[in-house]
Amino acid sequence: MASETRSTPAADNLDDDHYPAYTMGRAAEMIGTSPAFLRALGEAGLIAPLRSGGGHRRYSRHQLRIASRARELVDQGTPVEAACRIITLEDRLDVALQDNEDLRREGSPVGGPARGEDV
Repeated sequence: MASETRSTPAADNLDDDHYPAYTMGRAAEMIGTSPAFLRALGEAGLIAPLRSGGGHRRYSRHQLRIASRARELVDQGTPVEAACRIITLEDRLDVALQDNEDLRREGSPVGGPARGEDV
């Protein structure tokens, strides 16, 4: 009988971009900012860290990429609230562009008839 390869739940999380693996201190260190900056992003609603059993904030790699983008904007002089809004709008635009591309590939019209076409 061949042995089965079993993965543990912890090993399954290694590739999960949304797994909250990082403590606030480690997350801040990784992106070169302060825990207060991460708290500000949470208060602004840009990222919502999960909480450990003890109530400590835990961040995923996905959230750290978002926080890093916010830090870039703030470092360029953008206020935190504006940086959060910019990132939110960039994400919405990315989703809309992907939706349009998917519809084009399926052959569905996007936004009605093209210019010059009869209705």
